[in-house]
Amino acid sequence: MRLIQVPYDSGRKNFRMGNGPSHVVRHALTSLGEFQVETIEVEELAFEQGTTLRILSSLSHAVSASISGGEFPLVLAGNCVSSLGTLAGLGQRTGVVWLDAHGDFNTPETTTSGFFDGMALATATGRCWKNLTATIPGFRAVSEDDVILIGARDLDPDERKLLDHSAVTQIGTAAIRQRGVKDAVGTMLTRVKTDQIYLHIDLDVLDIGEARVNLFSSTGGLRVSELIEIVSFLAEHKVIAAAAITAYDPSYEAADNRAVRAAVLVIKELGEAQLRRAGAE
Repeated sequence: MRLIQVPYDSGRKNFRMGNGPSHVVRHALTSLGEFQVETIEVEELAFEQGTTLRILSSLSHAVSASISGGEFPLVLAGNCVSSLGTLAGLGQRTGVVWLDAHGDFNTPETTTSGFFDGMALATATGRCWKNLTATIPGFRAVSEDDVILIGARDLDPDERKLLDHSAVTQIGTAAIRQRGVKDAVGTMLTRVKTDQIYLHIDLDVLDIGEARVNLFSSTGGLRVSELIEIVSFLAEHKVIAAAAITAYDPSYEAADNRAVRAAVLVIKELGEAQLRRAGAE
């Protein structure tokens, strides 16, 4: 496993959620032992999207190199838009399982904040920013039929309409709690026709009572145990080609480090899943 740090938030290095990757790496190395660690660094520009696109291009190359070297790329990023670089680096058709409190499905026409990150999944599926994504080496839009969104509950009204009229499969926290991971996720996973998936985990998919991970944390989210069970289930039924843990802001961390401990548990589960798959092969 190679940990690829992307310490940026909105194009600014070590700002807000951009401080999260190094914090997670320190705890992972302490708890789990040695990893190969790489950090994406680019020259910062005043224009958010300009710097972000430079980051995404560098990340695409890093993910591609990691895979070519026989490593599993795990991206630790400040923002969810890092997904575009990771998907580009995979270089082939890939499904997406996206865990997030938010849909990230706004477009320039529906957003009221202009936050690029709030358009990450819409951009990944080719709904917007097509000229920008064309500059990311290897990027190809993901089919909405191959996307599952889990745990989203904080949606803008127009964003909700876009999602509800899209082919993206949505699974709410209530469905997981009532039916269990195997039934709620397993039934929907059959809709993803790709052999491999990119697993995207915005840590604010967790309920704020479990861990406050950033400014946007809210109630109605997953328990840590449910998150780990979902990761394990997905690894058992699909090839996870790459994964990401995003949006962790250490300044909101509780004294008992609940948020970063949850991130480390995810890393541990992903590592063990890779070992199980290697053993099976």
